Amino acid sequence: MTQPGTPAGPIARIATGIAIGGGLVLLAVAFTVTASVLMRWLLGQPIRGDVELVQLGGGLAVLGFLAYGTLMRANIFVDSFTTWLPRRVNQAIDAFWNLAWGVVALVLAERMAVGGLEALRNGTVTIGLLAAPIWWAILMGAVGFAATGLAALYWVWRLARGRG
Repeated sequence: MTQPGTPAGPIARIATGIAIGGGLVLLAVAFTVTASVLMRWLLGQPIRGDVELVQLGGGLAVLGFLAYGTLMRANIFVDSFTTWLPRRVNQAIDAFWNLAWGVVALVLAERMAVGGLEALRNGTVTIGLLAAPIWWAILMGAVGFAATGLAALYWVWRLARGRG
């Protein structure tokens, strides 16, 4: 059940699903770090490639939370200079900055998608013990940025209609 005014619909479901995925990845990263430290302490040998796994997982977790944070407006707002303005003016300012953020996020998504396909074509791998392919992580990051862009544009639409 959602609170009144809480975003709903396909963008909200996508952002929530990606955030849950990011949370699961973050839990896996925490487990990997814990297990690796324990193995180093008990057996003198960490999990092979633990640093690479933490780097990939940490980045994906952050990008997993970005769309949900944008959708729930859980980002930092600096409104010290605009609190005295009428509500509709503040909504217009918020809509402008959401538009800017949405465009930036969508451009980053497109660039990451191109980069992910390029990494697949070139066979780019992590630098370290695993030498794991990274194209899939880059493409998943592109999905995270695309969902973030859509969430920001959702707010542009909502704010433009006076429903912020």
